[in-house]
Amino acid sequence: MDKIKTEQIAVGRDLLQELVNDYTTQKQQSLMQMKKGQLSKEAFLAEAASHIAAYYPSEGGQKLLDAFEQYIFGYSRLSGLIDDRTVSDIRVVSYDNIRIKKRGQRMDANVKFASPREYRQFIDYIAARNQVNISNLNAIQRFTDNESHPDFILRFTLSMPLVNTYSEPYLCIRKIPRNFPQMKELICQGMLDQDTAELLIGRFRQGSTLICGGNSSGKTTLLNALKETLPDDMAVLVAQQADELTTMHHPDMMFLHSLPGTGEQQISYDLEHISIAGLTMDVDFFIIGEVKGAEALYLLNAAYTGQTCAATIHAPSADRAPDKLVDYAMYRSRYSRDELMKMLDCFETLVFMEHFRVKEIYACKGWDPKKRSLICEKIL
Repeated sequence: MDKIKTEQIAVGRDLLQELVNDYTTQKQQSLMQMKKGQLSKEAFLAEAASHIAAYYPSEGGQKLLDAFEQYIFGYSRLSGLIDDRTVSDIRVVSYDNIRIKKRGQRMDANVKFASPREYRQFIDYIAARNQVNISNLNAIQRFTDNESHPDFILRFTLSMPLVNTYSEPYLCIRKIPRNFPQMKELICQGMLDQDTAELLIGRFRQGSTLICGGNSSGKTTLLNALKETLPDDMAVLVAQQADELTTMHHPDMMFLHSLPGTGEQQISYDLEHISIAGLTMDVDFFIIGEVKGAEALYLLNAAYTGQTCAATIHAPSADRAPDKLVDYAMYRSRYSRDELMKMLDCFETLVFMEHFRVKEIYACKGWDPKKRSLICEKIL
């Protein structure tokens, strides 16, 4: 009996994969129309039911439709991991090797795809679902799904076998909570204490702030919480590569994200373009989600001309963050390094994050022309 049941499950999976394959190839248009809102979920499923009746007439149509609905509107074998609030990151190294970060610890997910074929079909499906081209011209892709899950925004990084050493795609998923923690919650979670929170809130409103640290150190989480403390009568513009920064209640906060070009679609807007636009808008506070390139120059120009700014950046310590920002600014700048460093005294607060805790805070006191360096005072 166990053997028969196993065979039945295998057959069911095969049929589901065939049906999914139908919708990622010849019926991809229906999938795209549903994604764009041009076709309702009900109409999409009704069409799928008709397709099953026509091409899978003796295969348990309703069960197959139910499995298809779960697959299309979830994330297949990864759905449970995405639903799990204690899992922050998912890394698919191969079809049978899926790793997760759970409460800050990396471990095996105890989940796997049935075969390389099923995994590759899943990759094709999520690419189609998120309107991402994964041809040889676009073998490395970053994209965001901010619609399908009620609790998380999903940030994907996908690299295809063309650029991988091994023959399977690599897929990394970062889960960004929609209901991100506020400052009170971060205090309860041990990121910082009450006095430090009050210090940062006060300094955040009064002058520009640079938050630095390594990967998954809590930079974005802290910035997300701090920006929610800004008063309602302050106009805020947020420029970011992925939709990680959102707002729960601020009435005057605009969000722009970059749009990468592809081989077939040359239209692109990177953070540099968006940052230039930000300088022409009537805003009181300008935020860049994460500085990674030449947009640093426009952030620096905004701060130096009196606009209050904030950003996150990768750096090994708070006092080293200005050096990193200048490195990026020099990609596009005709200023000397010393001139850019002098401009950086407008960033009055430098914060270093490590292991989801505020580890260092420096106050920038100005520029020392004799030492040719910023005057930074450690206040935490």
